[in-house]
Amino acid sequence: MDPETEELLGVVGPRLRALRRDRGVTLADLAATTGVSESTLSRLESGQRRATLELLLPLARTYGVPLDDLVGAPRTGDPRIHLKPIRKFGMVFIPLSKRPGGTQAFKMIIPARPEPLEPTPQTHEGLEWLYVLNGKLRLVVGERDLVLPPGEAAEFDTSLPHWLGSADGGAVELLILFGLQGVKSHVRAPAD
Repeated sequence: MDPETEELLGVVGPRLRALRRDRGVTLADLAATTGVSESTLSRLESGQRRATLELLLPLARTYGVPLDDLVGAPRTGDPRIHLKPIRKFGMVFIPLSKRPGGTQAFKMIIPARPEPLEPTPQTHEGLEWLYVLNGKLRLVVGERDLVLPPGEAAEFDTSLPHWLGSADGGAVELLILFGLQGVKSHVRAPAD
């Protein structure tokens, strides 16, 4: 066995013991749940017994963790994109694009509140296009005060005072495309 594998297997026992203790589970409880004897679990945790797939699978199921977490396997390249939410103005913005400059895409979530907020319009450079996925969006742009249900879209110049919020206090989810001044989103309709 190569040294790296030997090293990984050497830390399985202490990792299993720490996990069991963190969960407040006794060896007897764990044995009853997994079907692995108490003595085998004890020897596994103390390093006197080598970890095998047959022993680790029921433990991973019981603890609700991936097998890799039990053995401390190195992370492999994960093709999924893990988006980091940004919290601003009591809302959550999830970036959907990472292209510097140009148009940026976000999913925006406005959380539910017992009562809708009063508008506090802001201005900044750019153009914004939005599409309501769920909930009822209240959009204030300049003197216009609109309610957009799911499926409706809007486009506006963000140099005008504008505000987005829930129309009825419920949660709202929307997609936003934000571009620099002069960059517009174009919608092409099929020719009849």
